[in-house]
This record gives sequence, C-alpha cells and structure tokens, in this order.
Amino acid sequence: MRRRDELRDFLRTRRARLSPGDVGLPEVGRRRTPGLRREEVAVLAGVGVSWYTWLEQGRDIKVSEQVLDAIARTLQLDGHERAHLYRLAGLNPPSTDAASVEVNLEFQWLLDGWLPRPAYIVDRYWGFAAMNEAACGLFGFSARDHNGLVSFFTSVRYRAMYRDGESVASGLVAQFRAESARYPDDVEYERLAGDLSRVSEEFAELWARHEVAEVSRGAKTIIHPRVGELIFEYASLPLPDHPGYRVILHHPAPGTGTSAKLEQLTGPPRLVG
Repeated sequence: MRRRDELRDFLRTRRARLSPGDVGLPEVGRRRTPGLRREEVAVLAGVGVSWYTWLEQGRDIKVSEQVLDAIARTLQLDGHERAHLYRLAGLNPPSTDAASVEVNLEFQWLLDGWLPRPAYIVDRYWGFAAMNEAACGLFGFSARDHNGLVSFFTSVRYRAMYRDGESVASGLVAQFRAESARYPDDVEYERLAGDLSRVSEEFAELWARHEVAEVSRGAKTIIHPRVGELIFEYASLPLPDHPGYRVILHHPAPGTGTSAKLEQLTGPPRLVG
C-alpha cells in the first residue's frame, strides 16, 4: 500500500510540473490546477485514460515496460526518475543499453539505406516502430512523438510544419477510420479515437463525420524552418511478415526544388553498409 501511495504522489507531482507548452500542446485559457491533465498524459503516452487514472490512483493493475517507458517520455523523466517509476510500479528498471534499442531493429537497415530521404515504420494504430535520421530531422519528430496521428492533433510544433493543416487533418482521420474497419473486433481503435476526441475538438468533429479514404501513395508538403517548402511523394508499403505494419518511404517530388534543399540540409548522399 505504501508503494502505491508513493506511485500516486510521484505521478501527480511529475504531471504538475509540466505545462501544455512543455509537451507541444496549445496553451488555451487558465487552468484551475497547474500542470497537465490526466487525459493529456494518457493520450500523449498512448494509453487509455481510465487505465492511467487507475495507475495514478494507486490501484493494483498490471503494467508493462513499454507502457512505463511511454509515460516516462511523456512526463520527461530523467534516468533516475524513470528507474524510480519502474520500482514503484513493481518492476526492475531495465539497463540503459536495453532501453535504447530500437523496437524494430529488424528493418533499421532498410530505413538507413533510404537516407538521405525520410522513412519510418508504423504499426496498425500509426504508432512509430522505427525511423531514420532524415525522418527525425525533416519532420521534427522528437522522443515524445510515439504516434503520428496523436502528434498531428496534439503537437503545435508538428502541426505547424504543414501548410494546409485542415485538409491534411481531414484526410488523416478519414484514413484512420477506413483502416479501423479492417479490424472490427480491435477495441484499440475506438480507445485511441475516444481519447483523442477528448483532447482535440478538431479530431472529435472530423471523427464524427464518418468519412473514409484509403491511400497507399500521395504527396506531402511541409514547411521546414531552414529551407522553407519541401514536397515529397510517398508510398505506404505493407510488411507481409508483420501484419499491420507498414513502411512509409518518401522521395523528393520532381521539379519542386526539394531535392536540392534536401542536399543542402543533409549533404550529399552517403553509402550505408
């Protein structure tokens, strides 16, 4: 019981020291209490709001290393705080080396071989499994970005990189709606959509429209802070041995000047191998 009380107080105090702006959320109005709300931490960490509430209340629930790592990233815990969180949750802290290993090392060679062009792998819920350096640098992903859909609707920094944000938002939600229909018995889609709806009025409105779209290739325009507009063509390719996972490959759109800007940012292509 003492350990659960410690866990409850630890999570509350870590949450209270962060502002929405610290995690990329918009600062809207005054708050009755300082810090992030529980539902904001849950969505950014990719866990259910009810589950996170139970964790913070000190209830006897099962936790995993992956979930604790996501919460630690969201609350911006340092190494000592992360280890403390593990111990309070009843788990042994993993070694630093083990924690730094990519989730999907099996395909990291493919992503690195695509450099200097951006590429990443997502699971069926659009959670990031792996990405290369170009994706991090060009698209502005940080350690807090665990899911592309969540980042688009909760991160002011990430959203600002898209010129036509409203159109992109509509297309993303329509694609996610269509993909969720492929797994009608998977409640994770409903949970993720519900959690996002609670923290993003825009997502809630778009989700309620029930529009659908299936896209395997297209174009993406972003505004980079150093070189301005970048236009990429992209293709979404399934990984047959890993159902639900897709690799997203980007290529500079011909005739847009993107290739020259990309070389300016990253230097000449390098051989990987």
